[in-house]
Amino acid sequence: MNTTNLFKIALKAIASNKLRSFLTALGIIIGVASVIAMLAIGQGSKRSIRKQISEMGSNMIMIHPGADMRGGVRLDADEMQTLKLEDYESIRNEAKYLTAVSPSVNSAGQFIYGNNNAPSSIYGVNEDYLTIQQRKVADGEFFTEQDIKTAAKVCVLGQTVVDNLFPDGSSPIGRVVRFNSIPFRVVGVLKSKGYNSWGMDQDDMALAPYTTVMKRILAVTYLQGINCSAVTEDATDMAIEEITEILRKNHNLKEETETTEADVDDFTIRSQEEISSMMNSTMDLLTILLGSVAGISLIVGGIGIMNIMYVSVTERTKEIGLRMSVGARGIDILSQFLIEAAILSIAGGLIGVILGIGAAYAIKFAANMPIFIQWWSIVMSFGVCTFIGIFFGWYPAKKAANMDPIEAIRYE
Repeated sequence: MNTTNLFKIALKAIASNKLRSFLTALGIIIGVASVIAMLAIGQGSKRSIRKQISEMGSNMIMIHPGADMRGGVRLDADEMQTLKLEDYESIRNEAKYLTAVSPSVNSAGQFIYGNNNAPSSIYGVNEDYLTIQQRKVADGEFFTEQDIKTAAKVCVLGQTVVDNLFPDGSSPIGRVVRFNSIPFRVVGVLKSKGYNSWGMDQDDMALAPYTTVMKRILAVTYLQGINCSAVTEDATDMAIEEITEILRKNHNLKEETETTEADVDDFTIRSQEEISSMMNSTMDLLTILLGSVAGISLIVGGIGIMNIMYVSVTERTKEIGLRMSVGARGIDILSQFLIEAAILSIAGGLIGVILGIGAAYAIKFAANMPIFIQWWSIVMSFGVCTFIGIFFGWYPAKKAANMDPIEAIRYE
């Protein structure tokens, strides 16, 4: 018996029980649709995070004070005062793998203009901050080096702060706003960047000279952080080694000797590449978890196919006996039922792929979630469906192929 006839017989058997065939394939349909949708959401979220990190500067390096143990009490990194202006100046003057360096200090408070007010944060930085964070001034100008030297009370507002303080749409340039009780003259407005992947409003902020924030707001002589930009993304690791060497020398940290251990760094250095790698690993793990949970439906669907194929073999026992008695071989009977199981599984997979793509786009528009459907997930789904159909259809097909023709014909 040729393969074409086996396909015709299998299709005829499926068509004669349409509802039962659909219900049998339902587990496969739900499983494939779930896998396609979950993988699309996982990959979409991963690409969105990569884009957000790239927009922040893929070669950005962040330096912060490190936590320390004093008097048996572990202090939080925010309470440490290990980063000084001298560290910033040393890094700026000595580092060869950096293109931009900016000190960073910040304070939260209330911005006030007339009868309007809004809670926000003010960040003390220098002119390199725009390069490091890949930001631009949309209106007005950025403060100058002279403003930094004189600790001038000038600021550049983010768009969210502008919208809250100037709801009538008037230009804030040249106006004087107050941060808590300190007046600041607005010299510019940052170009809007919107929300990032972590749900943080990147426009709810203001920038001012770091000297102004240190002297007039915080009254401190230390830095809360230093932001840098490596020459290229590939040079990030070399830049981190260079920064580490400079800071350890500035802080008089001892190196390892034959008799003593090296002093622990009193600072921490993080790069966007490190954050990106961590987030990608987390998203990959989440995608695998969601895909595995959805894949359970495929196993359930395969068991459903095996169950219905056993029922089909029992119902067609006499038919099997008659086919064998007129010359059908065991391999022909085996192939017939395997093809039938595979067709059920593949048809369910096809419907599942269509529903999965539809569900992914429905989630995208309903929940405003990023999605990305990869061709390999569709190919993989069909491959898995074919395997499931053959694997779970093998046992009932083998039972049919091993029947005794005489006993099969006499079966009641």
